[in-house]
Amino acid sequence: MVTIVRSYNVTPNEPTPSDPLWLSDSDQIGSLGHVPNIFIYKAKHSNNPIEKMMNSLSKILVHYYPVAGRLSLTEDDRMEVNCNAKGVTLLEAESTKSFGDYGDFSPSESTEELVPKVDYTQPIEEIPLLLLQVTRFHGGEGLALGVLISHPITDATGIIRFVNNWAKVARGEELLPHEIPFLDRTGLKFPHQNSSPRVKLPEWKPVPQIEQRKRSALLLKLTSSQVERLKKKANEKPSKERVRPYTRFEAVAAHIWRCAAKARESSENHPTFVRFSVDFRSRLNPPLPQNYFGNALAKGVTPKCYEGDIISNPLGFSAEKIREAAHAVTDEFIRSQLKASLGKGQKDHIRAFFKGQGHLMNVPYAGNHNILLTSLTRMPVYEADFGCGKPVHFGIARSFQEDRAVIVRSPDGDGVVVTIIFQTPLMQLFRKFFYEDLFVSSL
Repeated sequence: MVTIVRSYNVTPNEPTPSDPLWLSDSDQIGSLGHVPNIFIYKAKHSNNPIEKMMNSLSKILVHYYPVAGRLSLTEDDRMEVNCNAKGVTLLEAESTKSFGDYGDFSPSESTEELVPKVDYTQPIEEIPLLLLQVTRFHGGEGLALGVLISHPITDATGIIRFVNNWAKVARGEELLPHEIPFLDRTGLKFPHQNSSPRVKLPEWKPVPQIEQRKRSALLLKLTSSQVERLKKKANEKPSKERVRPYTRFEAVAAHIWRCAAKARESSENHPTFVRFSVDFRSRLNPPLPQNYFGNALAKGVTPKCYEGDIISNPLGFSAEKIREAAHAVTDEFIRSQLKASLGKGQKDHIRAFFKGQGHLMNVPYAGNHNILLTSLTRMPVYEADFGCGKPVHFGIARSFQEDRAVIVRSPDGDGVVVTIIFQTPLMQLFRKFFYEDLFVSSL
C-alpha cells in the first residue's frame, strides 16, 4: 500500500514566456492522456531527497517552461499549451512494501501505485501536464520516481531527456548547450497541400477485437550472447537488399512477433501486423534538432502477412517485414502520414477529451493477432542520477488492453529487457517459445 504524505506544486523559479505554444500535428494524434513511467533506485537514503528534487525541478522548468503550463483547445479543435506557469505536481509518498516485495517491477497494480493518478473528470485546462511521485520503500532500501507526463507535450525521447537533465541539475551541474530543449515546433508546420499523398500509407482503421482476454505483464531478459544468437539466426539468409545484416532491433522484434504468433494457437490464415513508432527527428528534410522537445513519431506498420507465414518461415522472414516498415518512413511518408492523421475523427477525439468523455482513442492494428512494439534501446534510460546513484530499473508502470512489448537495454549492460504484455492464459506459452526458440535450429 502506498500513502501520499505531501503534495507540492512546483513552478519555474524565474519568469518564463507566456505566449501560447503551438502544438504540431504529431502532438495532436495518438493517446491524449498521460503516459506513466517509473525509475527505480535501490540505494539507501539517509536524507529525504524531496527538497533537493523540488529545488532542481523549479530550475529545470525554466528551460522546459511549457511543461508547467496547461492544455487548451483552440477554435478549430486543436490543442495548444497555455504557458501560464501554473506548475507541476510533485507527490511525496511512502510504501508499506519493501524493495524486494515488488519483484522485478513488471507492470501490475503494485507498480501503478508508484505513479500519480489523474482525475480526467476535472477540466482538462486545469490538469498539470506533468505529475511526479517520489515513493520511499519500507525499510529505506531505495525509492521509486513515478513520471506521468501528458502525451501531447512530448514523446519518450523528450521524457527521458527531461528526467536526465533534471537529475543533472539536482547534482549541481549546468546543462550544456546541446542539452537545452528546443521548444519551437514550427518546423513541423508544413505548407497546406490539397493533393493526395504520393506515398502509399497503411490503412488507418481499427482492427476489430476478436475476443477481449485479460492481459498481464512479464519481464523477459535476453543477454548479449542471446541477442547475438537471434541476429545470427535472422541473418542465416541474406536480406533482400543485401546491404547490411539485420540489426538487434529487427531480430528481437521479429522474435517477439513470431513467439506471439505461435503462442496464440489460432488459425494460420489470420492476418497479423506489427506496429511501432519511428523517431523521425533525423528523417525529415531538413531534420529537426536532436534536442527537439515534442512528439516526433511516425507509425511504422509491417506489410500484410499471415500468422502461418510468420510461424513457418525462418526468423529472417519476419525481420525483413520489420525492416520494410522502418524503411518506408521517409520524409515524404512522414509528411503524408501527419496530413492524413489529423482528420475529423481525431479532432472529434480531441473535442471529446476536453468535454470529459475520455482520452483513449482506438489504436489501429491493436487487434488480437497483432502486436505493438516500442524500442528504447538507444535511449539513456539509466542516466538519471539525482546524487544517490543511477536507477536499477526503468519501465512502464501499467499494463494495456492490447498485446504489446517494450524493449530497453538491460541495466547491467548485458543485453536487453523485454516487457511483454500479453493475454494471460497464453503468457507462459509465450515465455516458453521466447527462450526455447533461441536454440531451435530452423527458425
